Amino acid sequence: MKSNTASNTLSGKGLLANPRYNRGTAFTHTERERLGLLGLLPPRVENIEEQTNRAYEQYSWQRDDLARNLFLNDLFATNTTLFYYLVSRHLQEMLPIVYTPTIGDAVKQYSRNYVRPHGLIISLVDQDRINEIFAAISADELDIAVVTDGEGVLGIGDQGIGGLNIAIGKLMVYTLCGGLNPHRTLPVQLDVGTNNEELLADPLYLGLRRQRASGEEYLAFIDKFVAAFKKSFPCAFLHWEDFGRDNARVVLDRYRFSHPSFNDDIQGTGAVALAAVLSGINKSQMPADQHRFCIFGAGTAGCGIADQISVALAQAEGKDPAEIRRRFYLIDREGLLTSRSGHLMPFQAPYAASEVELTNWKVAYPERISLTEVVKNARPTVLIGCSAQTGAFTDEVLVEMSKNCEHPVIMPLSNPTSKAEATPERIFAATQGNALVATGSPFGSAVWQGQTIPVAQCNNALVFPGIGLGMLISQARQLTDTMLLAASSAVSRSSSETPDSNRLLPGFDNILKISINVALAVAEAAAREGVAQLKTERELEAALIKNIWTPEYSSSN
Repeated sequence: MKSNTASNTLSGKGLLANPRYNRGTAFTHTERERLGLLGLLPPRVENIEEQTNRAYEQYSWQRDDLARNLFLNDLFATNTTLFYYLVSRHLQEMLPIVYTPTIGDAVKQYSRNYVRPHGLIISLVDQDRINEIFAAISADELDIAVVTDGEGVLGIGDQGIGGLNIAIGKLMVYTLCGGLNPHRTLPVQLDVGTNNEELLADPLYLGLRRQRASGEEYLAFIDKFVAAFKKSFPCAFLHWEDFGRDNARVVLDRYRFSHPSFNDDIQGTGAVALAAVLSGINKSQMPADQHRFCIFGAGTAGCGIADQISVALAQAEGKDPAEIRRRFYLIDREGLLTSRSGHLMPFQAPYAASEVELTNWKVAYPERISLTEVVKNARPTVLIGCSAQTGAFTDEVLVEMSKNCEHPVIMPLSNPTSKAEATPERIFAATQGNALVATGSPFGSAVWQGQTIPVAQCNNALVFPGIGLGMLISQARQLTDTMLLAASSAVSRSSSETPDSNRLLPGFDNILKISINVALAVAEAAAREGVAQLKTERELEAALIKNIWTPEYSSSN
């Protein structure tokens, strides 16, 4: 990972084994002679298009999505440029394979499918040697690291060391959708153990065989990691991914103002959901201040969404965020969050409904108010699911939503597809086709009464690559709430340009353009907030040109 000059020293089998510089059959005859490749490759010289055609045919032969994921990861580890060239040309088809939902299966099978190392794995036993681990990487060669502890993976929970596949997949999306240089990124797994008894009992499990660290032991380890990261990579963007419910917000808040950092599950999910909600409010033809919000699933993702929507509406309406939050109803495992709820997390407390608000509600058990009862009594116009509870949005709930306004915004966001709170077809059937829908997993188009309705995917990939690119080109020292709002607004504006009037979010046909728009919006907001080093339009345009990477063969790749 030291520098591009490595391509000048590699030759023969060593060159072919290096995925950054390997071109396989695309090496010319002259290059084969000069680089000691004679006899190591078939005689025919191919261009990257011909290689891509063969790779796509091989991809198509794979028996299922997990096999396709493994094939693409093997190609990534063999010829990185060809991997990105192939996937970028089949992005709609392959993005769900390299990332969600298929990556969930790859995470679960990490130890069984392990072949070669990739990225860094820093375990508790190495916590006093982190500086030594980082010493192999030059500070000026790293733009972004995606870091996970594997506790809160998608909808499948604690996957221990398998979380590394999430970090790898996330960085692939940064490159595919945001143009970040894949050779300047780093996936990191923090192995603090696992509470997954199935993994601990598996003889092939590769992670630490101990219960997951918690409390002071856990935070002391994270502190050591961040201190070493800041020392080694003072300007690199630190992306936290799939931390557990008890730690995600704590870790984000602990470091977000002392180092450029971001939690996609909280801030990214919130930003893209906000973009969909802003689009939905615009398309609903109801004034923004008349909308009420019900979020089913009050963990870090659900509360992160509520935070960003409430901040955005407070700014738009010129009101205090606390006043806006009174229009929010968040439901956790024990029912609606209320002032009498026990064991509220600090990030949940601002959304607890007061006893006064609930005085005239008709409920069976005041200490455990259900989703159906919230929808009937609070009459929300926006319903968002982050619960990973399959089918939680029942027909009764959906019909009630259609009574609350003509075009309710309904967003079952749980991943993977099997965990969705409702399918688009059922939502349209229950609301007579009037709902404005965005889903967390890819569903494709829905059919209602012979009409084909495109369904937007509330995919974080619409926003986080642009956020990362914006942080990079502006060299911002922190990611503020205003910068996140700018990212959401940029995506929402892109949705207004889509030909379908009811689609809440854009598709991925022009994802690089969308990411660049998000990046510029984030960078400009950073400049206004006084947290950016590069501020002028000329500086940002030059930084964009410098940092956008394209998959093509060159002497330095």
